[in-house]
Amino acid sequence: MRLVFFLLFCLFASFTYAQKGILGKWKTIDEGNEPKSVVEIFERDSLVHGKIIKLYRKPGEDIDPSCNECASDDPRHKKKVIGMEVIKDMKRTGEDEYSEGTVLDPSSGRIYSCKIWLEEGKLKIRGYWGFFFRTQTWHRLQ
Repeated sequence: MRLVFFLLFCLFASFTYAQKGILGKWKTIDEGNEPKSVVEIFERDSLVHGKIIKLYRKPGEDIDPSCNECASDDPRHKKKVIGMEVIKDMKRTGEDEYSEGTVLDPSSGRIYSCKIWLEEGKLKIRGYWGFFFRTQTWHRLQ
């Protein structure tokens, strides 16, 4: 009987995890392996988006910065980074893989073509600028 309950629990846990996919809250990690922010990834109108809901700041850094580097024709120009959508219009292109959208780096104001996928329970974010790209690994928050 215990075995049946254990197997049912495992089945339910794996189903719940599979349904979650890339949606949820993720801790972003910078090149120096330091936490940078928390991004909430959500679905709207069958597209995936992500917004910053928390920033990890070092002493002396502005705790509530604005995107002063964003282009003046971007609606995010001079807006607060916390609450800002930085991932936009990602389309599902595979199982737990999304592309054809963009990602914004608020510190530089640059917008990159983007690809997102799950790999071993971690979220991979790859921003493209022409033939150049950079990939970050984000960690799920429980």
